[in-house]
Amino acid sequence: MSGSGEDKTEAARLRRRWLTLGELLGIAAVLISALTFWNSYRERTNTERERQSSESKSERAATILVLRATTDRDGRVLSLTPRAQNQTVQSQRLRFPAALGLQAIDTTGDARIERSWFSHPLVKLRRNAGAAERTAGDAQLPVAITTQYLVDGEAHVDRALYTIGYSTEHGFLAGTTVRLKGLSRNATIASDAAAARQLDTAWRAQVQPTISSGLKK
Repeated sequence: MSGSGEDKTEAARLRRRWLTLGELLGIAAVLISALTFWNSYRERTNTERERQSSESKSERAATILVLRATTDRDGRVLSLTPRAQNQTVQSQRLRFPAALGLQAIDTTGDARIERSWFSHPLVKLRRNAGAAERTAGDAQLPVAITTQYLVDGEAHVDRALYTIGYSTEHGFLAGTTVRLKGLSRNATIASDAAAARQLDTAWRAQVQPTISSGLKK
């Protein structure tokens, strides 16, 4: 009888021990499952964050307008196209430095810069300043361009300060001729109201020193 009671006590003790081990294994399984879930969740979150960041960068890059200029053989016209393939120019307004005394030029669809818009007053200013009739290398003229354009069908507006590269030639009968060379983007313009100020600043910084350096001896 005594042995039987001891056997029962030992069996009960073993059952309690195995029950405890079972509980520990169950807790371990729950912990492993929780950790697996957390790692999976964190990976998904990081992947989503990286995807959103990449898309955001792509969207910002897509909405930055940089114009490519192509000149014709005679340097009369700069044809303007966006460098990004998913951008389409709808219309533009071009403003020139106040010293030229010109009104803003508006274009629709056919984005371009024509030398006839500003060549006469520019040549006159150069002549009055005593600049050489022929430029050595490319001279510079700032222009503010406001562009209405589409990115994958969505409307955007870009305001930027550009520099027109040009050269001048002189003929006995033809007089001084301006030849357009290219276009480079310099800075973003915050508003239309700021365009005049930035143009005048660029004119003083870029054009006047260039004209002065080309004064006739």
